[in-house]
Amino acid sequence: MVAFDPEIMTFPRFYCPGEITAGRSIELPASAAHHAARVLRLEQGDQITLFNGNGGEFSAIIARIDKSGVMVAVEKQFDIERESPLNITLVQAVCASEKMDWIMQKAVELGVSRIQPIATRRSVVKLAGERADKRARHWQQIVASACEQCGRNHLPQVLPLLSLPDWLGEQMTVRKNPHAGVPGNLYFMLAPTAEKGLRDFPEATTAATLTLLVGPEGGLAPEEEAAARATGFVSLRLGGRILRTETAALAAVAALQTLWGDF
Repeated sequence: MVAFDPEIMTFPRFYCPGEITAGRSIELPASAAHHAARVLRLEQGDQITLFNGNGGEFSAIIARIDKSGVMVAVEKQFDIERESPLNITLVQAVCASEKMDWIMQKAVELGVSRIQPIATRRSVVKLAGERADKRARHWQQIVASACEQCGRNHLPQVLPLLSLPDWLGEQMTVRKNPHAGVPGNLYFMLAPTAEKGLRDFPEATTAATLTLLVGPEGGLAPEEEAAARATGFVSLRLGGRILRTETAALAAVAALQTLWGDF
């Protein structure tokens, strides 16, 4: 790998899953080729940046661009990452499609490591079967596009949709396993009735792994909050105002990054 060239961030970025090797030519995936040719109107000889989601990025030159696709010549590999020092898991109750897309996109830009969609008692949107699979593929595309925009070279995970009880059960199993836990984990659950804010948790300054649970439009049901607390979550308030679910998730992640991350 070679040293990072700051100029590379000025070039259009494309997510290309699979192996990328310096010195070889590859065909851009169909979606990336369409964006390069039809949206950005790039031409032969233009410089671009590629990444495959596994770390690092590559400079490349468009070698051919026509109706059949886009061929690029990969030049150099750059060992550069733009990940937050915080390992944040956002556990987000599924909400209306536009809101959920917004949360996914902005959470990636803000530096979350993984997103766990959950179904709760008050969730308005109900997903199952093929509809859930289709939505999961859509969310992964949102994440990839957000990484293209913000410069991240590691794709955050979008985990399979689970009900809140099933997910909490998994967490309880993990926490009971002494070999599976990560020291310094903190588990926050947003609740407008909570008494404590982020400044009341000075121990978080030494925690690199944080899990943030955010309810749906109508909030978590009382029994769901109780189940989360039994699993180890502590209630957290963001000021004296009640925030919408899409506002709460992003405000909380931004606050975490400001206090203990890379903001």
